[in-house]
Amino acid sequence: MASRLSAITTDTQVVSTARLTIATKGEGFVEITREVARFVDEIAAQEGALFVFVRHTSASLVIQENADPDVRTDLATALARLAPADAGWVHTVEGSDDMPAHIKTMLTGVSLYVPVIDGALALGTWQGIYLVEHRSASHRREIVLQFLGRRR
Repeated sequence: MASRLSAITTDTQVVSTARLTIATKGEGFVEITREVARFVDEIAAQEGALFVFVRHTSASLVIQENADPDVRTDLATALARLAPADAGWVHTVEGSDDMPAHIKTMLTGVSLYVPVIDGALALGTWQGIYLVEHRSASHRREIVLQFLGRRR
């Protein structure tokens, strides 16, 4: 097994932060890869780490296939089976979809790490970054983007 290792030592490390607001239309996957890549380009990121964090407990972030929409349909079906709205949850103050949304967020997560190499997100060929809305109503979700590394 061959691997390529490279080390970068520099005194020009930077931290760049931005906030991204995404309007959702209810439960489902919203691809945000372009918006995230635009941030990397605008700050002239070269090498480093990009952290993506959603500031909510009923929405999450995932890296998933972006070629076949059937994948997202099947993923939503699987999450609905794992945390159905009609499972007799105790926490129902915000609606029957709220507790399942919290569980789905716990399973999928609220943060991602994406390497930045040669000024681009080091995603695989069919990978995309998605905000996953777990509530049935539309929401405005805030995402924090933070790059740590070297700029061009």
